[in-house]
Amino acid sequence: MRFSDRMGGVRRSYIREILKVTSRPEVISFAGGLPNPDFFPVAELAQAAAGVFESSGQEALQYSTTEGFLPLREYIAARYKDRHGILADPDEILITTGSQQGLDLVGKVFVNPGEGVVIERPGYIGAIQGFSMFGAKFHAVDLSETGIDTGALDRTLEQTGAKLFYAVPNFQNPSGVSYDDKTRKETAEILSRHACLLIEDNPYGELRFMGQGLPLVRAYMDSPSILLGSCSKIVSPGLRLGWVLAPREVILKMVTAKQASDLHSSTLAQHILHNYLTRFDVDAHIQKIRAAYKLQRDLMVQAIQENFPKTVRFTEPEGGMFLWVTLPEGFSAVRLFDQAIEKNVAFVPGKPFYVDGTDNTFRLNFSNSSPERIREGMARLGRCLTELMD
Repeated sequence: MRFSDRMGGVRRSYIREILKVTSRPEVISFAGGLPNPDFFPVAELAQAAAGVFESSGQEALQYSTTEGFLPLREYIAARYKDRHGILADPDEILITTGSQQGLDLVGKVFVNPGEGVVIERPGYIGAIQGFSMFGAKFHAVDLSETGIDTGALDRTLEQTGAKLFYAVPNFQNPSGVSYDDKTRKETAEILSRHACLLIEDNPYGELRFMGQGLPLVRAYMDSPSILLGSCSKIVSPGLRLGWVLAPREVILKMVTAKQASDLHSSTLAQHILHNYLTRFDVDAHIQKIRAAYKLQRDLMVQAIQENFPKTVRFTEPEGGMFLWVTLPEGFSAVRLFDQAIEKNVAFVPGKPFYVDGTDNTFRLNFSNSSPERIREGMARLGRCLTELMD
């Protein structure tokens, strides 16, 4: 077969491959970035779906516009204003098939082979994979406990002239790190000064269960930016619905690119989501998720403190779905994974989250595990770490 050149530089999703290994029921898995299905609003979505078929079934089953169901875009625009003080016109919003398609559209519209894209280090594997499809040259900037290293960001943009910076400032995947207010302001100023376009991905922003909420980086920008959003973490990933908020000139280009991919995202799913959001109290639903995830996060932190060697460092996020663990230099998370699988416990080694192959970190997902499995899983991992480091 004579495949395109672009396929030679793109790796398959490491996480999806791990999930195949961890599908056995006896494996305690902290590998997937999965929301807890116990909190999917199944009954409410069933009512919303029934309401759609009763009131507008023919419309919901028909082809639709690429931009997306207008009432859903109006709802999203209103929520940006109410929650973030950001004025958004519905015509500046494009409904996508998950926020991952938003990344794909950014790549199609902005990235030429060899052009620079600045990402966080560690960075979201879906962005690395997505932008790799278009031949991006990555420039990774380290994260600290307070967010991106703004001095390094400034130097990187000065040296490379990269035109895009992709960031997850709220409870980043994989690290769980959030930018503090100072870092958000400095990031906005640096990007504006270098005329670098911010791609701000915010799938976890609604999942804050500790600390003080902060404005989006976009709120401090003097230049245009692109926001990505998703219903996957607060309603259901199975609906596969996300959105892009961007200037109209960007949305027009993305509409053209999306038409070449799938014409439009599921009309039926958009109608059901809109019916759910307008009929039920989504904020009360989100509050239940926050309370549950805080309990699971606290249990994991406590279990790590009790079972892991003291030389192992880890993040303690105030929201989201992930913890990030750093081993002392010289120890391999891939080797640890091999040992852990033998004891029927799994995580994601950190290597695929770096473009330079760093191997002493790993990601733990706390949102999709019961308290009992968290305690037992951390105990097993603790024993594996002790064996590895002895």
